[in-house]
Amino acid sequence: MPVLPKKSQVIEARSLILATAVQLLLPLLLLFSLFLLFRGHNEHGGGFVGGLAAAAGFALFALASDVASAQKLLHIHPRRLIAAGLLTAMASGFAGLISGRPYMTAWWTGVEIPVVGKIGTPLIFDAGVYLVVVGSITHIVFSLMEE
Repeated sequence: MPVLPKKSQVIEARSLILATAVQLLLPLLLLFSLFLLFRGHNEHGGGFVGGLAAAAGFALFALASDVASAQKLLHIHPRRLIAAGLLTAMASGFAGLISGRPYMTAWWTGVEIPVVGKIGTPLIFDAGVYLVVVGSITHIVFSLMEE
């Protein structure tokens, strides 16, 4: 029967190479996730895929260090991210009601940003989905890693 290592031995077995690589990869993954979020309502991508990329970055950081450090880096509890995302996605639908149209009717401003495109309620909805996905995935991953 295999003997499991003690907890102190597992902590000492952390990879220096992984810890160094994560310091370089995490900012790139977060930047890429924002790129996917912002171009999602015009091209491939969006809140879901961008949220997965951001959550993968935090999961990789938690793997390289520990869950407590990853939660500290996230600055907010994942459940609060889920709640904020749901409220943001729901709030994006009220612009249609305010303008006298059905709920979730898309509304755009006249402002166009080069990479993002036109700013409007689809981008706000995608931002809500992004927050829900980041919160959900990090909550699941952190819970599993704590076990």
